[in-house]
Amino acid sequence: MNHTLSFLRYGVTAFNLVVLSYFFLGNGIYTFLMLLSLRATWVHMRQMACRGLDALRRSPLTPTVTIIIPAWNEQGVIVNTVDSALQADYPRFQVIVVDDGSTDLTLDRLVHHYDLAETNRACHPAIPTAPFRAYYANPQIPNLLVVSKVRGGKPDALNAGINLCQSPYFCNLDADCLLERDALLRLMYPIVNSAVETVVSGGIVRILNGCDTKDGRVLKVGLPPTWLERFQVVEYLRSFLFGRTGWHLLGGTLIVSGAFAIFHRSTVIEAGGFCRDTVTEDMDLVVQLHQWAAENNRQIRMSFTSDPVCWTECPSTLTMLAHQRRRWQLGLCQTLWKHSQMLFGTRYGIVGWLSFPFHSYIEGLGAAVEFLGYLLIPLGVFLGMVTPGLLLLFILLGFVYGGFLSVGAVLLEELTYRRYPRVRDLLTLLAFAVLENLGYRQLVLYYRFQGTMKFLAGSRRWEKVAHVGASAEG
Repeated sequence: MNHTLSFLRYGVTAFNLVVLSYFFLGNGIYTFLMLLSLRATWVHMRQMACRGLDALRRSPLTPTVTIIIPAWNEQGVIVNTVDSALQADYPRFQVIVVDDGSTDLTLDRLVHHYDLAETNRACHPAIPTAPFRAYYANPQIPNLLVVSKVRGGKPDALNAGINLCQSPYFCNLDADCLLERDALLRLMYPIVNSAVETVVSGGIVRILNGCDTKDGRVLKVGLPPTWLERFQVVEYLRSFLFGRTGWHLLGGTLIVSGAFAIFHRSTVIEAGGFCRDTVTEDMDLVVQLHQWAAENNRQIRMSFTSDPVCWTECPSTLTMLAHQRRRWQLGLCQTLWKHSQMLFGTRYGIVGWLSFPFHSYIEGLGAAVEFLGYLLIPLGVFLGMVTPGLLLLFILLGFVYGGFLSVGAVLLEELTYRRYPRVRDLLTLLAFAVLENLGYRQLVLYYRFQGTMKFLAGSRRWEKVAHVGASAEG
């Protein structure tokens, strides 16, 4: 009995040290990314204030872009999204909506709203996809094409759009998103002004819930009405303003939002297009591009800037939040496992020896480590196996410091972009930044832990998040 108790004591102590190392490493790197992001965001804001976008808007050399909108059963939001895309402030662009075998009124609403008629269109596919059913167009809206195809999944719908795309770049846009008018220009700015071939340019995704909209435009920015949605506002600010900005500066971008990003079409085709063997095709493509570039001795660049804005509807119920976060975690684990040969691979540069290991341990394995830590450390306290000092350190790292990072993200938003100009909104966000680590983070962590378990069980199921149109029409 004594031997069993001793073994249990050593096991709990060892695991608690693993949990603490996870918090030290994760919080340490996030602090470093935060410091990088503070400076970079400030410098970028000053540069854009001086240079502006007029030269890019007026230049005949500005590349054309095709906005690809994959849609499956999005009848409640699709028209607003297409309206938003068609109003983009960009010299030359096309919008292609790929209806991926919807069983609701998605296609009917597009045809009726834009007065579309069936037409013929030649397509020479560079990437195999499920068959097309029909093409729809209106001569009065020459830059809009709607395609109906057999259901093949989101990656297949994106590949179908790539096959129809005739521009050197394409922008993928989720069917529940609204673009700010100059978002495409801002996404293209780092591509045009880079000395290295930039094959991916990502922007920031913000929460649409609570905003007033009309005809695809955000008229007034506001906070969502529920606590669940407000926590997600803080979470998105931290993820984009700190995490992705920092990794961009280090040259270790591993994730751009699949809801809103520009890609170089021919490079994506050479790399094989969007794959269907993960449930997060956006991250998988970015990692795939890194691997392809290293194996083919191609020097490429991936950019992230925080001023191109896309507004998206976030889950407003616990059920939909669970669907979203389980899928994100499942896809993360699938992608990391699929490309595991990149782990500590020197040929992949900073992606191989820093970014990929960080995402594998902190974002992938860390979901299970942190979740079990919240269970086993209190158990260790109860059994007398955890000292008060260790418990205090766990509380500081797991609760207090996480709140500090969230507060920092809100303050960075206030010092730079100020999308929430009312003092009341700022104070509300600061309060939710403090409270986020006292329940919401643990809830999301539980869903992510479920996603990790689904990966270990071999699940490949895509959990759809229902979009109903969360913004108020002004």
